[in-house]
Amino acid sequence: MKLEGDFVWHNHKDTDEVFIVIEGEMSIAFRDGSVDLKAGEMIVVPKGTDHKPYAEKECRAMLVEPAGTRNTGNAGGLMTADGSVWI
Repeated sequence: MKLEGDFVWHNHKDTDEVFIVIEGEMSIAFRDGSVDLKAGEMIVVPKGTDHKPYAEKECRAMLVEPAGTRNTGNAGGLMTADGSVWI
Protein backbone atom coordinates (compact mmCIF):
# COMPACT_ATOMS: atom_id res chain seq x y z
CA MET A 1 0.00 0.00 0.00
CA LYS A 2 0.97 3.64 -0.39
CA LEU A 3 0.13 6.08 2.37
CA GLU A 4 0.51 9.84 2.46
CA GLY A 5 -1.29 12.09 4.93
CA ASP A 6 -3.91 11.03 7.46
CA PHE A 7 -6.01 7.90 7.24
CA VAL A 8 -9.16 7.40 9.37
CA TRP A 9 -9.54 6.17 12.92
CA HIS A 10 -10.73 2.58 12.73
CA ASN A 11 -10.36 -0.93 14.11
CA HIS A 12 -10.79 -4.48 12.91
CA LYS A 13 -12.87 -6.34 15.47
CA ASP A 14 -12.06 -9.84 14.17
CA THR A 15 -8.44 -9.72 13.05
CA ASP A 16 -4.97 -8.42 13.86
CA GLU A 17 -3.32 -6.18 11.25
CA VAL A 18 0.41 -6.16 10.45
CA PHE A 19 2.17 -3.14 8.93
CA ILE A 20 5.66 -3.68 7.47
CA VAL A 21 7.33 -0.50 6.20
CA ILE A 22 9.11 -1.09 2.89
CA GLU A 23 10.15 2.48 2.05
CA GLY A 24 9.77 5.77 3.91
CA GLU A 25 8.39 6.45 7.37
CA MET A 26 4.96 6.35 8.95
CA SER A 27 3.27 6.61 12.31
CA ILE A 28 0.33 4.77 13.76
CA ALA A 29 -1.68 6.72 16.30
CA PHE A 30 -3.44 4.85 19.08
CA ARG A 31 -5.89 6.35 21.58
CA ASP A 32 -3.09 6.37 24.18
CA GLY A 33 -0.07 7.36 22.07
CA SER A 34 1.65 6.61 18.78
CA VAL A 35 4.39 4.45 17.25
CA ASP A 36 6.82 5.71 14.59
CA LEU A 37 8.07 3.22 12.00
CA LYS A 38 10.92 3.37 9.46
CA ALA A 39 11.81 1.13 6.52
CA GLY A 40 12.43 -2.42 7.73
CA GLU A 41 10.28 -2.06 10.86
CA MET A 42 6.89 -3.59 11.56
CA ILE A 43 4.05 -3.54 14.06
CA VAL A 44 1.11 -5.80 14.84
CA VAL A 45 -2.08 -3.92 15.68
CA PRO A 46 -4.21 -6.28 17.80
CA LYS A 47 -7.80 -6.89 16.75
CA GLY A 48 -10.27 -4.40 18.18
CA THR A 49 -7.60 -1.71 18.71
CA ASP A 50 -8.48 1.79 17.44
CA HIS A 51 -5.67 3.12 15.26
CA LYS A 52 -4.97 5.74 12.58
CA PRO A 53 -2.03 5.42 10.17
CA TYR A 54 -0.27 8.62 9.06
CA ALA A 55 2.67 9.47 6.78
CA GLU A 56 4.00 12.98 6.27
CA LYS A 57 5.56 11.93 2.93
CA GLU A 58 4.60 8.98 0.74
CA CYS A 59 5.34 5.71 2.50
CA ARG A 60 5.20 2.22 1.03
CA ALA A 61 4.16 -0.51 3.41
CA MET A 62 2.92 -4.06 3.23
CA LEU A 63 -0.24 -4.94 5.13
CA VAL A 64 -0.78 -8.50 6.28
CA GLU A 65 -4.40 -9.35 7.04
CA PRO A 66 -6.99 -11.88 5.87
CA ALA A 67 -8.35 -11.46 2.34
CA GLY A 68 -11.55 -9.46 2.32
CA THR A 69 -10.64 -7.33 5.35
CA ARG A 70 -12.08 -3.84 4.80
CA ASN A 71 -9.23 -1.29 4.90
CA THR A 72 -11.28 1.16 6.97
CA GLY A 73 -12.51 -1.52 9.38
CA ASN A 74 -15.51 -0.35 11.36
CA ALA A 75 -15.28 3.25 10.09
CA GLY A 76 -16.32 2.82 6.45
CA GLY A 77 -16.56 6.05 4.48
CA LEU A 78 -14.95 7.56 1.42
CA MET A 79 -11.52 6.01 2.05
CA THR A 80 -12.89 2.45 1.90
CA ALA A 81 -11.26 0.53 -0.96
CA ASP A 82 -13.31 -1.68 -3.24
CA GLY A 83 -12.98 -5.22 -1.87
CA SER A 84 -11.67 -6.45 -5.23
CA VAL A 85 -8.79 -3.92 -5.24
CA TRP A 86 -5.42 -4.58 -3.64
CA ILE A 87 -4.14 -1.43 -1.98
